[in-house]
Amino acid sequence: MFAPHTTSPQTYPSLTSPNAQSQCSKQDQLKAHPDAKHHPLYGNITRMSKIWNASEYDTSRRRLIPCYDLFYAVAADLTARSIKTPSPAILDLGAGTGLLSEFVMQKVKSASLILLDESADMLAKAQQRLAQYQPTIFIQPMTDPLPAGAFHAVISSLAIHHLSDEDKRNLFKRIYQSLAPGGVFINGEQILGDNEWQQQLYEDIHLNGARALGSDEDEIRAAQERMTYDKCATLPDQVSWLKEIGFQNAASFFHSFRFAVYAGWKSEL
Repeated sequence: MFAPHTTSPQTYPSLTSPNAQSQCSKQDQLKAHPDAKHHPLYGNITRMSKIWNASEYDTSRRRLIPCYDLFYAVAADLTARSIKTPSPAILDLGAGTGLLSEFVMQKVKSASLILLDESADMLAKAQQRLAQYQPTIFIQPMTDPLPAGAFHAVISSLAIHHLSDEDKRNLFKRIYQSLAPGGVFINGEQILGDNEWQQQLYEDIHLNGARALGSDEDEIRAAQERMTYDKCATLPDQVSWLKEIGFQNAASFFHSFRFAVYAGWKSEL
């Protein structure tokens, strides 16, 4: 549901002050950082911004993810249950407008929150939404080195499926290495059916569900066009990759047709 990653990385601890967020254009937000003029997004609109309108993203999510509430709630519950420290570090990969992080922070309450995405427009919305938590912002693709640190949770939603299977597995390895002992990786994902019949069922259920929730045919066509960028993998394959890397108790914890939440934990030793 996100566009392929195409830009080079740059770190922005703060794009702009939360109080000024609604008055700032994208260029103003980038100018707020002294190195912004050197960033490849400066003065341009990313491919993601062309495909997704950040101002409309949140409202369309509720129509285009028929299991929206349970999908995000399960990921947030798993995160909160897994964190044992009062001051955790949480990294959200492909954070978009901060939907998943908001669900998580409503349960965790206090954390060092890092948001990573390659869309400045999306992250500007996320920074506004999550201003009270003062998130650190990284504008970069997930294929680049992850922010330094030992994270108690690495979370993601509807982003990793744009990577090739090789890049997914490589990312999972890097996530494992970045986790603190006992840390958790949780991915709310769009998955591929195990066979052609199942995949067609997933598509039919998904689009009919979106129509029932109010998506018109223009929105459906736009969603189908965006999904041509998808490189989804099956749920069993992804859980298997986590186990091979060394994640413990890796499993699916929610599954509704093409939407699933799976997770794995790093050993505490």
